[in-house]
Amino acid sequence: MADLPRRQVIAVAVAAAAGAALASPTNAYANSLARSPQDPDARAHGGGWSDAPAAVPVPLDQWADNDGIDTAGTPGGDFDGSGYTYPGEELPSGETTVDGVRFLFPSSTAGGNNNVVASGQRLDLPPGRYLSAIFLTACSYGQTSGSATFHYDDGTTSEAALGGPDWYAGSGSLVAPYRYDPSGAKDEHPVVIATAETALDPARQAVAVTLPVTGPARAGTAALHVFALSLQPAADGRALALREIRATTTTLPDGSQSVEATVVNTGSAAVLAADGLRLTVDVPGARTVAPAAVGRLGPGEQARVRIGIRPGAATPPGTAATGSVVVASRGRTVASAKQRLTLGVPDFQPTDASLATHQAPYWFQDAKFGIFIHWGVYSVPAWAPVGVQYAEWYWQQMQDPSNPVYAHHRDVYGEDFAYDDFIPRFRAERFDPRAWVELFRDAGAQYHVLTSKHHEGFALWDTKLSDRNAVRMGPKRDLVKELFDASKRYAPELHRGLYFSMPEWFNPDDPWEGHAPRNPYTLEPLPYTGYTAGKDYVEGYQALQMLELVDGYDPEIIWCDIGGANDSHHVLAEYFNHAKNRRRPIEVTVNDRSGIGSHDFTTPEYTTYDSVVTAKWEASRGLDPRSYGYNSATPDDQYMSTEEVVHSLVDIVSKNGNFLLDIGPRADGTIPEVMQRRLRETGAWLRTNGESIYGSTYWARMPQLGDDLRFTVQPDRAFYIHSLAEPGSRLVVAAPVPIRSGDRVTMLGHERALSWRTEGDALVIDVPAAARAAGRHAWVFKVDWRS
Repeated sequence: MADLPRRQVIAVAVAAAAGAALASPTNAYANSLARSPQDPDARAHGGGWSDAPAAVPVPLDQWADNDGIDTAGTPGGDFDGSGYTYPGEELPSGETTVDGVRFLFPSSTAGGNNNVVASGQRLDLPPGRYLSAIFLTACSYGQTSGSATFHYDDGTTSEAALGGPDWYAGSGSLVAPYRYDPSGAKDEHPVVIATAETALDPARQAVAVTLPVTGPARAGTAALHVFALSLQPAADGRALALREIRATTTTLPDGSQSVEATVVNTGSAAVLAADGLRLTVDVPGARTVAPAAVGRLGPGEQARVRIGIRPGAATPPGTAATGSVVVASRGRTVASAKQRLTLGVPDFQPTDASLATHQAPYWFQDAKFGIFIHWGVYSVPAWAPVGVQYAEWYWQQMQDPSNPVYAHHRDVYGEDFAYDDFIPRFRAERFDPRAWVELFRDAGAQYHVLTSKHHEGFALWDTKLSDRNAVRMGPKRDLVKELFDASKRYAPELHRGLYFSMPEWFNPDDPWEGHAPRNPYTLEPLPYTGYTAGKDYVEGYQALQMLELVDGYDPEIIWCDIGGANDSHHVLAEYFNHAKNRRRPIEVTVNDRSGIGSHDFTTPEYTTYDSVVTAKWEASRGLDPRSYGYNSATPDDQYMSTEEVVHSLVDIVSKNGNFLLDIGPRADGTIPEVMQRRLRETGAWLRTNGESIYGSTYWARMPQLGDDLRFTVQPDRAFYIHSLAEPGSRLVVAAPVPIRSGDRVTMLGHERALSWRTEGDALVIDVPAAARAAGRHAWVFKVDWRS
């Protein structure tokens, strides 16, 4: 894995998260879901449909304290403390609409401040009842977040997590293709600003918000910047808003093109199945073939829907047309919104604009859990200080006399034993690919990602570009092919992916470490075994190796690492087109480390977030306390416990992430027993509780409550409460849980209905001893909406 600065590997777009202390709605807002459709006042309370109130932009000029936007010829701003700025020519100015929400975006007036660095300022709000506050945010020097406090006119407060993406490495709703460096020259790399939405209590009148304390904006310090703020008013009665409408490059099961939209219930009445909400797309050149439905949506709730359209035979792929997403209730239009849509999926071009239209396929978004496998020559020495360093970085770490690996290698192998002398010892003689994939399947994983080549430059496939590979040396086997063949045959439900390191530490044609191989003790040069120097590293080697993997192995995931010099625009265009134009198309995805701005998902490692991240993300870490590759020094009791694995999975999924859990096999191909045990025990938990994980989505009101409760949703089917601590005889959930009279509550693994009631603003579930005894690691309570 890449030992990168945090700002390079953390990249998110945060939205729709409320913090643990958010007070639940009261009065009509809390009661609307509790009414049965047969209640005599239910329809009266709902009343007729009305238009959703427009968002209320809040001017921030008086609090702006940072100049982060420049224009050509007028340098002088300093967004990040290093003199870099956004390009004003590429951003809006004044009143603008972003993802369906009106904002007042600051101008780039020379010398004027245009954003607020969050440092505990109290911002006055127009007094009113609001469902949410929607911010435009970005972070300098790494993603960061904190707790925003909302103040109400009765003296009470509520809190919500507020964060943003790293402007340089993240995803966002506003994207500029470059930034300005301190001299005013263009730095050709995309920078972003994202929306971040936090829930308020619409039963109280909000008057102010206190921002989190982050920053200040200086080099090396993560700071949260706020560019704009709008408030979504709460409506009386029944009102829906549409946001984030886009035509995607992803298909639905019937092969139709998916158009996505977010439906927001801005009213005080719940939407129920009896309302028969149906969403279609009205656009010239295509027809709706798979309408979307919304069965239940409480006040302040959101639902992301997928509508299938099919362009006509006379509509060339890539045709742009203005259309409307229409929401109908029993044949009556109750909401609509226009949007420019791209009909059909044209071939991808090697440009940021084209590649940016690609998104993670739905199978990846729904999978939630994958297995990472770090296996290579580094699996032979397999040593690092436990919990401190990556064992797979052995070769790089042994170059530094102050690093413990330097002394370890000298003492165990001697100064004349080169790293490449480990290659013959990497034999994989006990590698059983069938056992591997069956273990992954039994663990409940939905995909696996193998290191095809790590930074040491040793390829695990039959590359024709170098003899430095597992077919010519070491195992004398095509390890990638064997694993993929076994996966297809014995666990075909698993999706297959490959990790690929963009640079190589000591490749003589472009050494990442600045020099070709050498003896770290004598500094005498050494051969780069199996490699013939004299290539153009990027176009004559790196890009061609990636295309070998694309054409020869059909990976559904390419998981790049490090970035740096690359030809990724051309490689990824070829990858996407190869997958799309096959006789049997597959849907593929790529992460954010290929060295260009375009990506489908971001990849924090050994860390996670405290709020929902609506741009798709995937957290990775090893079962080992620090290493991805096998570390022989790690005792069994230092590996993650099954409870820690389950808690991590639940926490990540509740915030819209996937969990890529890494194992490090030994050099002989065996997976340590402690790792196998953890995976099988995780699979046992998922066999009971997987319905709350696979295919779920986050709860737009809040992902968690305190340290122990997490929430997930199966749209129109069920709401899940995950207790990370064993509950007592009563589980008290002080949150606006979407539950109503007639809903059945159970605990997964104990299918008898549980008694529940509301006490004030809390849901209280009685948990008998038999239910508590049936659970382990995390206790999952299901509110069945279909009952």
